[in-house]
Amino acid sequence: MPTIITHAAIPLAIGLGLGSSVVSRRLLLAGVAASMLPDADVLGFHLGVPYGHALGHRGVSHALVSAVLMGLTAALGAPWIKSTRLKAFLFVAICMASHGVLDMLTDGGKGVALFWPFSEQRHFFPWRPVAVSPLGLDRILSRRGLEVALSELRWVWLPALTACATMYFGVRPLSRNSFLIGVRPQDPGN
Repeated sequence: MPTIITHAAIPLAIGLGLGSSVVSRRLLLAGVAASMLPDADVLGFHLGVPYGHALGHRGVSHALVSAVLMGLTAALGAPWIKSTRLKAFLFVAICMASHGVLDMLTDGGKGVALFWPFSEQRHFFPWRPVAVSPLGLDRILSRRGLEVALSELRWVWLPALTACATMYFGVRPLSRNSFLIGVRPQDPGN
């Protein structure tokens, strides 16, 4: 898995790229939390849950169905996170699903049960450039931890920053871009 902090790169890129008029701060925080939540399954190690079990690491919590359920939960709380129900559902579901997708890009572990409950098979992408993060703070603060951080910077944070900048400067509404270059948008009623 990438480090838990790196899972926040996707919601941050999307939320900051689209701006607070599209993704409220509360919705952004919900997306960041959802992107990190699947790794709560590591608590299962302390409870004796085997890694390869459906409830083990990279199992149920990393499945797309879990992302959909979290998205539905966000839709129910949409007024509290200052969002529409559809926007809350989509943003939070995508953010949580991004966790499993990033884990499928790592070079270690047993894969991701992305399609649970329909299949317990674990999946990886054929191309796996992201160095898998060691478990445990002492290991993260080691030479291996530095290698992982550099790998995540290259393969996750820099592409996320590029996507964020592209959304911020290129995909935002024309009226915002027009304002930036000094052209006022035309009133559609004229």
